[in-house]
Amino acid sequence: MTKPLLIEVGVEELPAIPFLNELPAIEPKWLDLLEREGLGCEFEFYYTPRRLVLWHPAFPLSQPTRYEEFFGAPLSAAYKDAEPTPAAIGFAKKCGVEVNELGSIVRGDKEVLYVKKEIQGVSSKEILGRMVEAWLKSLNFGKSMRWGSLEESFIRPVRSLAMMLGDEHVTGEVFGVASMYFTYPHRSVSYEPLAFDQAGDYFDKLVQGGVVVFQEERRASIVEQIQEIEAIWGIEVEKDAALLAEVVAITEHPKALLGSFDEKFLTLPPEVIITSMKENQRYFPVFKEGKLTNRFVVVSNAIASAYELIVSGNEKVLRARLEDALFFWENDLRNGLSSEGLKKIVYLEGLGSVYDKVEREQKVGAYLAQHYKARLLKERPDLDEHALMALLERTIGLCKADLLSEMVYEFTELQGTMGYYYATKGGHDASLALAFKEQYLPNSEESPLPSTLFSAIVALSYKIDSLLALFSIGKIPTGTKDPFALRRAVGGIVKIALDQQLPFNISTDFSALASQYKTFDVNLLEAFVIERLYPFFDANPSIIKAVLESGERDIVTLERKVTALKTIVASSGFKESLSTFKRVANSVKDVDVRGVLEVSPALFEAQEEKALFEAFSAVTAKEYADYETQLDALFSLKPQIDAFFEKVMVNVEDPTLRRNRQHLIASVYRAFLSIADIKEISI
Repeated sequence: MTKPLLIEVGVEELPAIPFLNELPAIEPKWLDLLEREGLGCEFEFYYTPRRLVLWHPAFPLSQPTRYEEFFGAPLSAAYKDAEPTPAAIGFAKKCGVEVNELGSIVRGDKEVLYVKKEIQGVSSKEILGRMVEAWLKSLNFGKSMRWGSLEESFIRPVRSLAMMLGDEHVTGEVFGVASMYFTYPHRSVSYEPLAFDQAGDYFDKLVQGGVVVFQEERRASIVEQIQEIEAIWGIEVEKDAALLAEVVAITEHPKALLGSFDEKFLTLPPEVIITSMKENQRYFPVFKEGKLTNRFVVVSNAIASAYELIVSGNEKVLRARLEDALFFWENDLRNGLSSEGLKKIVYLEGLGSVYDKVEREQKVGAYLAQHYKARLLKERPDLDEHALMALLERTIGLCKADLLSEMVYEFTELQGTMGYYYATKGGHDASLALAFKEQYLPNSEESPLPSTLFSAIVALSYKIDSLLALFSIGKIPTGTKDPFALRRAVGGIVKIALDQQLPFNISTDFSALASQYKTFDVNLLEAFVIERLYPFFDANPSIIKAVLESGERDIVTLERKVTALKTIVASSGFKESLSTFKRVANSVKDVDVRGVLEVSPALFEAQEEKALFEAFSAVTAKEYADYETQLDALFSLKPQIDAFFEKVMVNVEDPTLRRNRQHLIASVYRAFLSIADIKEISI
């Protein structure tokens, strides 16, 4: 039998970000508890800032009867002269039965002691309190707090607990709070509890109490209200998904309101205004014809007959914050950009100051600029080589200077962005200013990439130095721990190299640059990068491994080879061809295919040897426009190779003849190996 079950845990206002971080795990953790207790059923989870709600339309009234099986020692060891041995006595004690209740069963080729126990399920009401407590304690919100005299802690104090199974009040206790049969309305409505006699009545009571308990309903309501404001005022509101999720999490009865601020603050960079509104106040920025306006949308959690005072209060708070921002902005512009203060900021023990990091980045940038010099000069035809290199050195030297600004001290997420504005206002070169803004890109999965080669080199210098410097002092990520985001740095290097089509060899280039750092095993860094290359190539992992096993380490060439091989592998008939060429690879396992391979046509005895040699020579004599065409040509040797293996014995007694035939096959394999190791492919 089943009945509806309602569980509400009432809390003080939940902080949105920690709660939303744990939100994906909340339902699975409750489901796991249900299944472990044999009470699996459908349920829904709802939340507001003051309550966590579990609703089960049909909850089992008791656990099902289950059976446990116990297997013991073989009968030959359990009894001696028809008397139970210590093995039998101990087994009976473990199972909670008398020795004379022990049975037996055949397992494998032996008859062993056996007990099957029926375990009656207990009433759901008896264990629900314990389950709710276990569920709450399993939730991980990061920081937690204690209150009163409790030893236990939770994200916020628990103030109420309601558990109703149909029309029955379920007793229980969590964090010292006993369960009751009431809930609380919205604070704007009343502070008095609302009692309910049936589990399903809970939702009607909340409607009466001004609470929208369904988070998706709150979300839809907020979006609808914002759209109404947009239509009335002819504006566009930026409906940031993350901000919307936060607002949903901190409201029980959302009301979208339009506020404004003094136009003088629009002299600030838009990012400053938007960041101040979003991060500090959770306001939605407002645009008109693509430009930021002096308006904002605030979502109030109050229920009122008039909202003018709420709008006014929010306008005052925002004005104070924007006044501070304007003060920082004007001060920073007066002070200008200088990196001298970075000497006083420690980067990391063993790696000196941030100024020292900047100097290392300058050396990395100079190395990269020499590699990509022709393209750089083409991008900036107004500069000669000397002027271009000087500009790059100055850019990298200044690009962390905004860390010293008052604005970035207040809004750390604007580092780089503020440097762009300060450089632009200060009359610096446009490439320098843009590189300030783009130096940390990409900084997330969906992040844009540097838009110019100049900016790309600045961004690469930052990431490459971070990798080399931290590896040089042994700060290598282990397991899931990556405190310095080195895995993200690798991803950034790969993405930029592929986007800009920059030849970057993770073996030779890292080795060359590593000479500027404390000595360390560069092979560890190379392996670290290789391990993280796979997600960036859309291909079967065995194809990527085949190309890597060829020894290729240039990121751009890797992509081209992987793409070519992927196309060939996807073609019809490839599976049949693969078996032939894997035989080629396996037949020369004992040959040094990267060494000297001497093939003498004068030693050929069979027509098939000659045919293969001539076909192979014709294929390798040609120039190919791309790797796919080259692979096609090599795979076209299949008929000659099949005939060779059918008619020619490779491992003959004559060592000269054997070596000649091995070298012929090894030459074919090595031609493939210049692109990929075919034996690694699996389909």
